[in-house]
Amino acid sequence: MTENASPPAAPVRPSAAFMLAQPAHWIALGFGSGLSPLAPGTMGTLWAWLAFWVLQPWMNDARWAWLIAASLPLGWWACSVTAKNMRVLDPSSVVWDEIAAFWLVLWLVTPAGFWGQFVAFALFRFFDAVKPGPVGWADRLFHDVDPGTDPAAWRKAGFGIMLDDFVAAVCTLLVIAAWRFFQ
Repeated sequence: MTENASPPAAPVRPSAAFMLAQPAHWIALGFGSGLSPLAPGTMGTLWAWLAFWVLQPWMNDARWAWLIAASLPLGWWACSVTAKNMRVLDPSSVVWDEIAAFWLVLWLVTPAGFWGQFVAFALFRFFDAVKPGPVGWADRLFHDVDPGTDPAAWRKAGFGIMLDDFVAAVCTLLVIAAWRFFQ
């Protein structure tokens, strides 16, 4: 750092005021579920599950496909903006990635009942939290971007935030498919 350069700004802690200040924050923070002081990723996934149950009576396969497809670029944008505004490449309070990825899991395991969905929830949380194999690889892809030197760093960070959760969703679905196949 040169003598005239100022130190990097401190990360911003998420709050209700921060969330309500920008639509991207509202989305990325999972409509408040990411503000949980304990296990925000789990809270975001639970919010996704509740929203799935609430929306299910009005949805069909085409509507779920459109909603999940729309959630990808929307989430990339919201996660990028929120991470940049928080000054953190992958903030734990950003949970849109869990929401969109778990909707994909729930949509593809339907018509599973509560216990089947619970197993999907537990598997997804395992893959997302522990990050074994390909999930860890996807998670590390964009953690070394430098916002000070890379003008696309925050877009890359937003993509990385979304990517590891979709890899976790694919791993969850592969385990469920293997279990069903070998039954």
